[in-house]
Amino acid sequence: MSFETIKDIVDFNPSRPLSKGKEFPFIDMASLPVNGRDINEVSNKVFNGGGAKFKNGDTLFARITPCLENGKTAKVENLPVGCIAHGSTEFIVLSAKSKDDEDFVYYLARLPDFRSYAISRMEGTSGRQRVSWQALAEFNLRLPEKAKRKKIGKILKSLDDKIHLNNQINQTLESIAQALFKSWFIDFEPVRAKITAKQAGQDPELAAMYAISGKSEAELEQMAEDDFAELQATAALFPDELVESELGEVPKGWELQQIKDIAKYCTNKISLKDLTLENYISTENMLPEKKGIEKASSLPKANSVPAFRQGNILVSNIRPYFKKIWFSFFDGGHSNDVLNFDVLEKGTEEYLYNLIYQDSFFDRMMASSKGSKMPRGDKKAIMDFQIIVPPISLRCLYSAKVRSFYFYQNKLKIENQTLIDLRDTLLPRLLSGEVDLLDLHGERD
Repeated sequence: MSFETIKDIVDFNPSRPLSKGKEFPFIDMASLPVNGRDINEVSNKVFNGGGAKFKNGDTLFARITPCLENGKTAKVENLPVGCIAHGSTEFIVLSAKSKDDEDFVYYLARLPDFRSYAISRMEGTSGRQRVSWQALAEFNLRLPEKAKRKKIGKILKSLDDKIHLNNQINQTLESIAQALFKSWFIDFEPVRAKITAKQAGQDPELAAMYAISGKSEAELEQMAEDDFAELQATAALFPDELVESELGEVPKGWELQQIKDIAKYCTNKISLKDLTLENYISTENMLPEKKGIEKASSLPKANSVPAFRQGNILVSNIRPYFKKIWFSFFDGGHSNDVLNFDVLEKGTEEYLYNLIYQDSFFDRMMASSKGSKMPRGDKKAIMDFQIIVPPISLRCLYSAKVRSFYFYQNKLKIENQTLIDLRDTLLPRLLSGEVDLLDLHGERD
């Protein structure tokens, strides 16, 4: 290894041509993960002449407190070919001088020593401190030769690729659960299928079976006897009539109730000594746009905090428009700015989670929130939200049907945490040369 500065392989904030007044892909600070590679969301925004400019392969490094300390660093990928994007003025762009170094540069930016170096060189008033790219450019390191840099990047990238794949699978499972919820409890598709069939003089139960399963008549005939009987029993749970209510047309027999009729806030406490960074949830480590949670960066100073258990639904009560929600799969504690919902009827946890997951719930939270700069949901108003509640049999049935999705999701989340821990352990050791590439299985030439 040779002793060099990072600027020998990195261009900082390189010039990128963008036309002022035109719309281009845009990435804001909230879209950068705290402990991950992949950017959560890319929007479009008119370029006004300011902010960071970057392309695929570049690394975005947060330069302002507390984002820098929290480790907001991401690798830009999946922009259209040849596209230049723009983003927050609080990004420093690290662009590898060689394409072969793009992954290495990203992981170098994630190196704890690099982040500590950046933090030590922050300037400005308390709470608004920043590091300059010029300061970062003077970071010294023992630089592996180019072939080793490429191999290090490849090893660490393979771990992040697996994490990304698991996240995609989880998103697919979430989409399936949501699609089923929407079909049954928002669009009332089995009910409407029965109504249409009755009007046409056809079998309403069979029509509901088509709607529920998505299968044709021929496909239903090929189903195993037990599966057919189960589908038939499910169809029988849906009525064949819609009636008027204060919330519009609803299935006959379904009740107009409030959130408090099916859920409650949990009031238990957990001691600080029982908390870890892995089981403490605050608004800071809940992810926007319903992305769940990440590992906490710090613990509270209080002796105890509100407790949650497996199966509770946690929602950030600060700035509801961020739509932060998580379906817990372990026990732990949370901050006071996180709402903790528990079901009144055991076996309906998945139904309640998907009910609260709806955009309409967060819209109503915002509409009843208090405060303008940092709005908070009104806890009493939330419990008074009017909802259409199907019979307990349907709520339990839906929960049972999607429960395996969440079980598998949780399995992948645990696997991801193992991969994250492995990546973060390997990272400094690979870059320092403490771990020899030849010692890693599959990396021998």
